[in-house]
Amino acid sequence: MSTKKTETTTAPKTEAKAAAKAKAPAKAKTGTKAKAPAKAAAKPQPAPEKKKAAAGKASSPVEAAAIKAAEEVKINAEEAAMEIKQDTVEKVKDTAVEAAEEIVPQIPVEPQRPPLKVLFVASECAPFVKTGGLADVVGALPAVLKKKGVDVRVMLPLYSAIGQQYRSQMSYITNFYVPMGWRSQYCGIMTMEKDGVIYYFLDNEYYFGRSYIYGECNNEEGERFAFFSKAALDALRHLNFYPDVLHAHDWQAAMTIALLRMQYSNIWEYRDIATMYTIHNLRYQGIFGWEHMNDILNIDKASFNFDTIEYFKDVNFTKGALSFANAITTVSPTYAKEIQTAQYGENLDGLLRKRSWDVHGILNGIDEDLFNPETDSNLPFNFSAADISGKAKCKEALRTEFWLDKDDSPLVGIVTRFTGQKGLDIIEYAIDALMEKGIQLAVLGSGDTRYEHLFSWASWRYGGRIAARLTYSNSIANRIYGGSDMFLMPSQFEPCGLAQMIALRYGTLPIVRETGGLKDSITPYNKFTGEGLGFTFANYNHLDMLGAVDRAIEAYRNKDAWQKLIQNAMGAHFTWDISADEYINLYNRIKYRKY
Repeated sequence: MSTKKTETTTAPKTEAKAAAKAKAPAKAKTGTKAKAPAKAAAKPQPAPEKKKAAAGKASSPVEAAAIKAAEEVKINAEEAAMEIKQDTVEKVKDTAVEAAEEIVPQIPVEPQRPPLKVLFVASECAPFVKTGGLADVVGALPAVLKKKGVDVRVMLPLYSAIGQQYRSQMSYITNFYVPMGWRSQYCGIMTMEKDGVIYYFLDNEYYFGRSYIYGECNNEEGERFAFFSKAALDALRHLNFYPDVLHAHDWQAAMTIALLRMQYSNIWEYRDIATMYTIHNLRYQGIFGWEHMNDILNIDKASFNFDTIEYFKDVNFTKGALSFANAITTVSPTYAKEIQTAQYGENLDGLLRKRSWDVHGILNGIDEDLFNPETDSNLPFNFSAADISGKAKCKEALRTEFWLDKDDSPLVGIVTRFTGQKGLDIIEYAIDALMEKGIQLAVLGSGDTRYEHLFSWASWRYGGRIAARLTYSNSIANRIYGGSDMFLMPSQFEPCGLAQMIALRYGTLPIVRETGGLKDSITPYNKFTGEGLGFTFANYNHLDMLGAVDRAIEAYRNKDAWQKLIQNAMGAHFTWDISADEYINLYNRIKYRKY
């Protein structure tokens, strides 16, 4: 009896102790005693399967209750640790944010630099008025500069040739009078915006209301563009726009730079304007009589000397710009070197060599959206590098349009101004030899009477093999680019040339002389590697030209090689992006005088 009584008394005590242990986690959570749970959690626990087995094999309900209590202690300890950790992270984060908020206002913020302001001054600009490559450059480059954050604006004469479709979009700003010696001439300012670029048109019916863009190079022509240059400078104060850089193009705008330094440099708003002069063709310089120019521009004799604008006792507009511009650019790197030689320097090579540090060559580009065979509405059939089947159809359509024989002969295109510079004299000398090689010629252009007569005669002499259109038309030009197999440009000199780039865009292989921009843009074909963009020759004579034509015909007869060349051509890209970056870099250099 006594033994049973003892066992009964002991059991309740053991159960009471287990119940007390089970209540311990609650105390730890409230913070009364944190060590008890920590010790319980520190004890190694069996794996879940073992725990189940242990619980199943518990010798008594008391032992099972102890195991369960230990598991609850561990879970509660882990939850408590997570809460403490999260609370600590939030406090640290809040502290860091508060510290950053206190520090940031103390850091000095550099004010944002205002956009670079550039004013283009030029005598033509596509699409408003165009006679040559100058218009293409002035029409395309500003839009690319604008996309790159430059505040670029363009100033042009308001010719009568500018169509109503553009005049209707213009708005009047103001008018003023330009002092021209003993008289004053009216100048109105009209403006419009296109592709984000602001255009200013200077209006004077006496000078620009004529039936032509450029006239004979006499004193009257000099007066027209002397007025344009002086009016462009006077217009700045009426527009309240003073550019960081004044960028003048060719001789028609050259006097803006010379006059800015000779007559406007003491005016506060004008004194910090940097200047850049771009030579598009050094052969045309704007040379006029001193007495007449002095009468209308009031150039004092101190400024009329060998180091400024004097040129064999006349006034040379281009020389004035070359003497005073902060930077001089040409439209290709090779031409920048060529004009510093006696052969290409047009009697200004000495001055250009003297300023060689300031002479830069930046290759022109083309608008690839404008010249795109995939979307060009001028083509009877569109095509692309992925599917060039439309090019063969364009060739047949061009033959029909030009009344050329339809056979397997290579079709060679020529789109040019008829001047000696373009190498037409060696074409004249080799015309019979070219026909003996079995090619066809599709010619578009106008100019010197000599060459108009040449191609008129050749069209009669070689009917079905040569055809010429003695005019200029963008739509016909694009059809020649699209339908020809080859494109002939044997130029005596070529500052840049855009036609060869456009031809490549349409899968037409150029045959060019290695000069100026032609050398910079056309890599000669290598028949062993298949590399190259066209066919080139170095010496200016008809025999070297005929040799390049022979190599082109040989490649044309090899269909696989020719298809590879077409792919090379259409894969070449001459956009304005890279050139625009070079101009921006140069603008900044001359603006901040980092020479």
